[in-house]
Amino acid sequence: MPSMSSLTWLGDRLPMSLPRLTLLPMAERKHAPQRLHLQARAKAIPRPVQTAEVTSISRISQGVRWRTEAMRSYDRPVLIWFTRGQGRITISGCSGGYGAHSAVFLPAGTMHGFTVTPAVLGSVVRLSARDWPVEPVHLRLREVHLHRELTGMIDAIEREQTIDADGKTRAIAHHEGLLSIWFDRTQAATPITEQANVKSSTALRLTEAFTSLVERDFCHPLGVQHYAAQLGVTPTHLTRVCRIASGRAALDILSDRRHFEACRLLKDTDLAVSRIASQSGFASPAYFTRAFRSKSGLSPTEFRHTR
Repeated sequence: MPSMSSLTWLGDRLPMSLPRLTLLPMAERKHAPQRLHLQARAKAIPRPVQTAEVTSISRISQGVRWRTEAMRSYDRPVLIWFTRGQGRITISGCSGGYGAHSAVFLPAGTMHGFTVTPAVLGSVVRLSARDWPVEPVHLRLREVHLHRELTGMIDAIEREQTIDADGKTRAIAHHEGLLSIWFDRTQAATPITEQANVKSSTALRLTEAFTSLVERDFCHPLGVQHYAAQLGVTPTHLTRVCRIASGRAALDILSDRRHFEACRLLKDTDLAVSRIASQSGFASPAYFTRAFRSKSGLSPTEFRHTR
C-alpha cells in the first residue's frame, strides 16, 4: 500500500485560483403585445323581448277568407276573444262551433282556422310564453261581468301598444300577467259543460297528432301516406278519422296548410314564386302553380297582384 506521502491529492492538480465569473445583468425581456381573439367568444345577440300584442279579427281577415279559415299556427300562444257573431273553428283538426263571448286559448304551434263573416267581431291576442295552459281551451262565457272583465284587460294591453311612454313593455307584461291569472281562475270556475273538449275520442286524438306532424313538416313535399306511416295507421284509416273529427279528409287538411303558407308568402313577401313553392312544400313550381290555381282560381302571380 503506498504511503500517504507518495499520494498526490486531486486538489494539488487544480490551479490555485479559479477564473472569476462576472455576472452580467439579464437583458430585459420584451413582451409581445397581447393579441385579442375577438372571434373566440362571440357575444350572444339578445333576443327581442316578446310582449302581448292585440289585433282585431277584422284587421286580420282583411275581408278575405284565407286569412282566418286556412289552417295555420303561431310561434307563440294566442287568445282569441269573439265578442259578436258565430262560426266554425277548427283546432288541431277538430271542428266545432263558436259564438259570441267565446274565449279560445291556443298554445304555440297549435294548427287552427276559423270562419269569419262581417258580423263577427273580436280580438286576437298574441301572448308571450308565460304561465299559460299547455292544452287548447275553449270557454263559453255566460256572465256579463266576465265579458266586461276580459274586454277591459285586452283593451288595456291595446292602449299600451298605442302610446309612447316609459315603461311601456313592463306595463304590457304586467297586464298580461293579470290576464293569465284571470284566465286560470275563470277556467277553474267554469263548468265542464261550458268548456269544449277537443280530445274526447280516439279519432280526435289521432287527428290532433296528425295536425301536429303537418305543422312541423308541411314545408317538405311529403304526402298523406308518409304521415300515416309515422302514426302507425293506413292512409285510409287516417282519412276516415280526420273526417270524423273535422269533416275534412287528411289530404284537405295538409293541402289547406300549404295553401295558407303560399298565400301568406305571396302577399306579405317579395320572394320568387319558385322559392315560395319550395318553402310551402310543393315538389316543383309547375305543380305548385297547378295546385294553387285549382284551389283559388288564380295563378300565384295573379293572386299576388290582387287586392
